[in-house]
Amino acid sequence: MEIKIYQVDAFTNKVFSGNSAAVCPLDKWISDELMQKLALENNLSETAFIVKEGEAYHIRWFTPTVEVALCGHATLATAHVLYEHLGYNKDEIVFTCLSGELRVKKEGKLIHMNFPSNPVEEVPLSNEFTAPFSERPLKAYKSKKFLLLEFESEEQIATMQPDLRTLGKIVGIGGVIVTAPGKDVDFVSRFFAPQFGIDEDPVTGSAHVTLTSFWSKRLNKIEMNALQLSARRGVLTCKNLGDRVEISGEAVTYMIGSIIA
Repeated sequence: MEIKIYQVDAFTNKVFSGNSAAVCPLDKWISDELMQKLALENNLSETAFIVKEGEAYHIRWFTPTVEVALCGHATLATAHVLYEHLGYNKDEIVFTCLSGELRVKKEGKLIHMNFPSNPVEEVPLSNEFTAPFSERPLKAYKSKKFLLLEFESEEQIATMQPDLRTLGKIVGIGGVIVTAPGKDVDFVSRFFAPQFGIDEDPVTGSAHVTLTSFWSKRLNKIEMNALQLSARRGVLTCKNLGDRVEISGEAVTYMIGSIIA
């Protein structure tokens, strides 16, 4: 079996930055076991698989260890592959997935992704949440998927080195977002998910779905600029649309190849 594979750096306009994802277009679905093995072999935070179904594309995402319900940067990478390499020329791409329907449009170099909103509610700042960090968060919040910890400054986010082993023991979450107001952007963040085989994700679209709802209310703004402060860094534009959010960014192709499986 031969499977085409594209490796794309998302939320950036240059290679070796942003968040790298693999994209595998399929004529029909292969087994879950094989998709998981391929994701592990790729050893990227996510590998996306797509199959055309009618006018839409069904999309699935796998980390090296599990399938996830939503992944922003790999959706951006997949849209980039469709537009730039597979001849897609309609105004909008419709993806169906475990999280519902996702709609993507391209405007110039920017790709706009429309996701269901994922708002947060404040929760007690327990010892379980503070233990992995040397500096104490201001407040804690939970969405359906993530734990969000608010810190005072961009510098704290940039320099923190959480105890990933302790952080990985927090139960009932899909990852930990740490965030603070930005100096030159509206807000900054980082994202950790050792529970799912990702110590730190470089740029996380799905986390920004939650961050958009959080910071839009906090800043009283509909549209915001964001920076994820991982080593590779990534730039995002976020817009609050009420029960949905729009996450936008650029992407560049790093590699095209074939998997012989």
